Amino acid sequence: MIPPATAPAFLAQAGWDGAAIVPLAGDASFRRYFRVLDGGRRAVLMDAPPPHEDPRPFIAIAEHLVGQGFAAPQILARDLDQGLVLIEDFGDERLKEYAESHNAEDELAVYGRAIDLLADLHRLPAADVPAYDHAVYQREVGLLTEWYCPAVGLAVDVDAYRAAWDAVLPIADQSKSPVVTVLRDYHAENIMLIDRPEARGLGLLDFQDALAGHPAYDLVSLLQDARRDVSPELEAAMLARYRVAALPPADFDAAYAILGAQRNAKIIGIFTRLWQRDGKPRYLSYLPRMWGLLERDLAHPALAPVKTWFDANIPADMRHHALEAHAQA
Repeated sequence: MIPPATAPAFLAQAGWDGAAIVPLAGDASFRRYFRVLDGGRRAVLMDAPPPHEDPRPFIAIAEHLVGQGFAAPQILARDLDQGLVLIEDFGDERLKEYAESHNAEDELAVYGRAIDLLADLHRLPAADVPAYDHAVYQREVGLLTEWYCPAVGLAVDVDAYRAAWDAVLPIADQSKSPVVTVLRDYHAENIMLIDRPEARGLGLLDFQDALAGHPAYDLVSLLQDARRDVSPELEAAMLARYRVAALPPADFDAAYAILGAQRNAKIIGIFTRLWQRDGKPRYLSYLPRMWGLLERDLAHPALAPVKTWFDANIPADMRHHALEAHAQA
């Protein structure tokens, strides 16, 4: 987490000459974040190095969200050629740590605010972004057979896997739900608690991959969180809250299960790739949770073809902790 060599000159040009640059966080991509401190001022420096990263989608979605009344970071300065962006600092209080350090009543309340924010977002027209469509869903679920299955030594029927998804995805594709802005990583580590009146006091991060798609997807991101346990009781309460706020159509429950299975299968593949290709083994510790969530989703009748494929191709003892055991062997 050494700042890029060009950072001091970029900050000086932006009016932050001599500011301290302190490591803040890295993530699953090539992006890195640093806190910039200058007396009583502070901001966040995003390092999104080309050609691996392009900060323009982040900027565009941030400006779109702010224009719709949500709290996305203000863009203070940018150098697109170097992939450097100086953004507003939302502080350190994430929904994750707040929920884990407070009682169940407080957890319920803060998740309720996050659900209400989604309902607000889903009442508005979608951003001008590409569609989250059948082809994208298929490409993403393919990450499981591309990365996870070989990593645990399984040769599986990939054609049948695609066919099983082809059989169930139309329920989500053709849902009567509105097409909305899908932030895609709307979870407890990307939702900040901020002392501001707009957007229910919640600051949004990590939305640069936003697409236009089904409203259930971000509910899955939040309530089937890859990085923390959300109890089935809390998930059910929040889904009930969303139904009251957004009045979704009758096919919503099936679409939620399908997109839950789709997202969880994708994440199993991504986390395997992060270990195998990118040298980030810590993501393997999340796989047991992801398999548990995936199996819950597969139990929905709408997912019967996909469940049949999993039962035939990935035995129970090759799930959950299986990859961790392979990695340690």
